[in-house]
Amino acid sequence: MERGEFKVGSEFFCGEKRWRCTDVGTRAVLAIELDDREDRTWFDGPPYAVVERVFDEYDQKGCTQE
Repeated sequence: MERGEFKVGSEFFCGEKRWRCTDVGTRAVLAIELDDREDRTWFDGPPYAVVERVFDEYDQKGCTQE
């Protein structure tokens, strides 16, 4: 994916994990991993109860919408 394809709140895949975009910067994208937690409130934010990961321009190329 290109940086312009990421939108805050949208979901995407990287590797075999599902992520939700939380911020789009000029060069990087922030996202939280959507795992199989029973308590889904961990994904409500900001602030988030789970760690936000930075996807730089190299990471973004490995991401897909589906």
